[in-house]
Formats: sequence, C-alpha cells, structure tokens
Amino acid sequence: MTGEDIRSRAYDLLTAARERSLALTGCVDEDDLIKQHSALMSPLVWDLAHVGSQEELWLLRAVGGQEPMRPEIDSLYDAFEHPRAERPRLPLLSPEEARRYIATVRQRVVGLLERSPVEGSPLVENGFAFGMIVQHEQQHDETMLATHQLRDGTPVLSAPPPEASSGRWPEEVLVPAGPFTMGTSAEPWALDNERPAHQVDLPAYWIDTVPVSNADYLAFIQAGGYDRPELWSARGWAHRQDAGLTGPKFWWREDGMWLRRRFGHVEPVPPDEPVLHVCWYEAEAYASWAGRRLPTEAEWEKAARHDPATGRSRRYPWGDEEPGVAHANLGQRHLQAAPVGAYPAGASAYGVRQLIGDVWEWTSSDFRGYPGFAAFPYREYSEVFFGDEYKVLRGGSFATDPVACRGTFRNWDYPIRRQIFSGFRTARDAAPGEGA
Repeated sequence: MTGEDIRSRAYDLLTAARERSLALTGCVDEDDLIKQHSALMSPLVWDLAHVGSQEELWLLRAVGGQEPMRPEIDSLYDAFEHPRAERPRLPLLSPEEARRYIATVRQRVVGLLERSPVEGSPLVENGFAFGMIVQHEQQHDETMLATHQLRDGTPVLSAPPPEASSGRWPEEVLVPAGPFTMGTSAEPWALDNERPAHQVDLPAYWIDTVPVSNADYLAFIQAGGYDRPELWSARGWAHRQDAGLTGPKFWWREDGMWLRRRFGHVEPVPPDEPVLHVCWYEAEAYASWAGRRLPTEAEWEKAARHDPATGRSRRYPWGDEEPGVAHANLGQRHLQAAPVGAYPAGASAYGVRQLIGDVWEWTSSDFRGYPGFAAFPYREYSEVFFGDEYKVLRGGSFATDPVACRGTFRNWDYPIRRQIFSGFRTARDAAPGEGA
C-alpha cells in the first residue's frame, strides 16, 4: 500500500466507526445515555467520550505531539482508574458535551492524518496508531451494543435477519497432527497479543464443523445438565449455584416454550442459531455432557487458518481477502447470529464453518502472551490481563466489525461473563492412528 492508500483506508474506517458510535448513542434519549443499564457495563455516554479520549491521547498527543485539549477529564475516561460500577457517579461530560468533544478531536485527527508519516517508528508504521484507534472504537461499539441488549424499554435497533443456511455438512472435522504457524508478525494492524508468529505442533483432533446450536444446548438443559454437578468443574458448579444459572442469559421458559429477549424483542428461541450468551463454565459443562471438550486456542486457530495444501496460515479461514457478505456475519449487519451452517464460502481449508463472525467462541485456554511477546504500545492493552483469570475467546460475533476480527485476533474475559456475544464449539482427541 502507498502512503495515500493507507491514509485513505484509515480515514474511511475512522469514519465508519464514528458513524456507528453516533448511531448507537443517537437512538436513545439523554436519560438512557446517562443511565447505567447494568453494573457490568459503563453508561453509554462514558463509552462515547472514552473513544474520543483515547483518540486524542494516541493520535493527537502521541503521534501529533499536540497539547492536551482537556487534561482535566483524562482520569474520568481512564478505564483502569475507575471500575465500571463507579462510572455513573463520576462528573462525566453530558451527552452534548461528549458529542462536541469527540467531534473536535476527530476534526483535528483528520488534519493530522493528511500530514502524518505512515512509515518510521512502530507507532506510525503503516498507520498503526490510526488502525489501533479504529479497532478500539469498534470494540467499544460492540460493548455499546451489548449494553443495548441489557437495556430495558422500547426496542430502538433494527436490522434484517441473516440468510438461512443451506446444504449438509459433517458433524465434525479431523485436523491431522503436525505443526502450523500461530499468530502473526506481518499483519500491519495486529495488536501486541497477536504477535509474534510462532510454530505450534499439535496432535490430531476432531472439531465441530459448526458452533453448538440452541437445539443442541436445549438437549443439554432437558437432560438435566444444570442439575448434574458431575458435569461441571468445581468452580463452575459453585458459580452455577451462586448465580442460579438455569439456561443462557436472556432465556426463560413460559407455557412450555423457551423464549429469549433480543434487543427488546421477545421471541421463541430459534433452534438452528448458535447458542449465545453462555459463560465459559456453561460451555465446559455442555462439552462434558456431550463427551467432548472445548478446543484449545491453538486448536481453534489451526482449524481456522492452516492450509494443509500449502502449509501456510491464512489471514482468514477462507483465504487472505477481506471479509465479504458471503464469508461471515459481521459488523452489526444483522442483530443476531446466522443459522449454523451458514456462509459456506467462509469455511476454512479443513471445511470448518462460521469460525469468523456470528458468536465469539470460548476456548479452554487461559489468556497468555506468545513466546517472544512484547507489550506495545502500552502494557495495559494486553499484558496486565495475562494469567489464569481470563479465558480466550476467538472468531468475533455478529456485533464485531471486520477491522477488529481476523484469524489471529484474540479476545478474553472472565469465565463467568455472559452479557458478551459468546458461544462455543467442541472438540475431542483423535484416536491413535487417526490423522497421524
């Protein structure tokens, strides 16, 4: 890409992210923007000003060398300084002040983008800082969409349903033993936890062709899965009891029918969609009931990226080209997951489907740095979260923008979290001699 190409792409993606942020905050009134809809989430108005604060910090100050615009608000929008539960009590910018602030920041950023170098230091090479901010805003847009799902009241969002799936597929796919390249050292806007590329050698395993569906998960519920401690880990069973879990979040049973709430609409649970809003412990218990297990993060990525014909790892399951509407359900184009088996054009070289988009997929892995990891441009993006407290999710959801979703992209959360757009698929070890 030329410098002009990089600047043009950054401008287009910054614009798209801002349009989405304004749409997600412009469809509700001021009270809804200020209100905390869940202790797990920030008020929408905090997210709105926060994306502008980070944009000012990393683009205007770090790249452009400009003086702070409003240094007195820096601490208000520091995600590490104030937990989400405390944010409604802070002297936050009003919705109108937040809109003016982010608009002024963006106006200055556009001017900076026109003259900023796109080669040199790691922060500006290939427009990295601009790409980082685009991804940051889109990640907060997905967080704001999750807040909308938690919000009570009249529905304010709409989108057409995804297309139905077609054809047939095997229940599971064998991934043969052998090495593959995990992570990346070449993706220009890859974040620090995706780096560096490194070789991982895995034994053969089987992995579900599609994510676990609502119908599959209902079978687990009807088999007494929530009442059988032998299916749960000790921590999982303790959480299931403490939290009173009886099914996925936003599900309930009424007059013999399972219903769900989706962005304010109440509807029967569709049997053919991937199960959504389950925590890691629920996914783990389901896998145990099915006689299977959750895939490791490396198993997920090999099934998604490795091309056995060439031995190389692809950017996406289907190849190196950017996601299109035929490949995956991304970018809030729909407000629900597509039925399992959809998007055959998005299948990996092994034939595994829906690895990108629809639902974030829990893996069995703790969130840790790769061999040779180096924090960049700040420790708080990834490194402070490394350890066994967080589990890795892969693949993105229908709420994830394509710019923040690729074959190497890593997400993480506490194993109790369910407000995120999370689902899963299962795996099992291959028998001796299979896939050797």
